[in-house]
Amino acid sequence: MTGIAIVALAGIVVNNNIVLIDTFNRLKSEHAEKTFDEVVIMTCKQRLRPILLTTATTVFGLMPLAMGVSVDVIARSVEIGSRVVNWWQNLASSIVFGLAFSTILTLIFTPAALMLPNKIRQWWDKRGAKFNSPVNQISS
Repeated sequence: MTGIAIVALAGIVVNNNIVLIDTFNRLKSEHAEKTFDEVVIMTCKQRLRPILLTTATTVFGLMPLAMGVSVDVIARSVEIGSRVVNWWQNLASSIVFGLAFSTILTLIFTPAALMLPNKIRQWWDKRGAKFNSPVNQISS
């Protein structure tokens, strides 16, 4: 069941990142007058709530099962450690903790990865301007 949870978790995480990057590309084309960093921040502001709500509903929905509690709505009973829990607990706990961790990665690592090429380009241009300055050309 943990293997199935990893596959399900990969689908959720990839979907969150695809939506985040798609929003970034759309905002970049709509707001050409803004700087690259401003577009990344706008993207994060716009997608923060949907990503957190998706994560929260999934985590809170699976939390009873991950903690070993089985709630039967039809029979109106709550059991701790039933056969249902034994079967599904590994899947639920893997998704809960994996999704909580991956949400942090999605909200921090993906925007940083979007900014990285632009920051490297800025650093490279600044470095090139430093070495191509008139002072350096005269002394060589």
